[in-house]
Amino acid sequence: PTFLKLDIAGALQIGFFGIVFAFLFVDLFDTTGTLVGIAEYGGFIRKNGNFPRVGRALTVDAVGTIAGSMLGTSTVTSYVESSTGVAEGGRTGLTSVVTGVLFLFTVFISPMAESVPFFATAPALIIIGVLMMKSTARIQWDDFTEAVPAFLAMIAIPFTYSIATGIAVGFILYPLSKLLAGRWREVSIPVWVLMILFIIRFIYLGNH
Repeated sequence: PTFLKLDIAGALQIGFFGIVFAFLFVDLFDTTGTLVGIAEYGGFIRKNGNFPRVGRALTVDAVGTIAGSMLGTSTVTSYVESSTGVAEGGRTGLTSVVTGVLFLFTVFISPMAESVPFFATAPALIIIGVLMMKSTARIQWDDFTEAVPAFLAMIAIPFTYSIATGIAVGFILYPLSKLLAGRWREVSIPVWVLMILFIIRFIYLGNH
């Protein structure tokens, strides 16, 4: 019933811009955090910190989001559960294709899949959490200006049920920690700009 039911006129109203902005912010940083986390675990991040072909990954995510909305389904985005595929050796787009085909087969057994209780997925989530924690070894724990923002960003994610909020907390606390330590020159201008944008995000959008 929601297939291609687009309300273009309603979406162009001024009052709707705030909703679009909120979804843009959440989807952008949620996707970015997920991609970086999986790329770190898969060894795709180069020694200089660059993430090769990240633009392609973000483009695919954006196209999926638009297509999902037009089809009337929930937002299509990158999931941190993809780290399980990387753990099993997945390194190319073929991994996603195989996953998509398997999900297609579940359409025919959806009643059986719905009968699986939520707590049955807990072991898989624990393994995913363990895999994600591997990246924390690269944090300079002996430097409190690095460790404190990273730690608070990590605990903010489960407490707020949002990767985007955790990233926002990290981007706000990292420059402030450097500033209080008298090392503000170590923070680049884009990070300062992001800090201001995230503060504005919390003021106007709250934890969404």
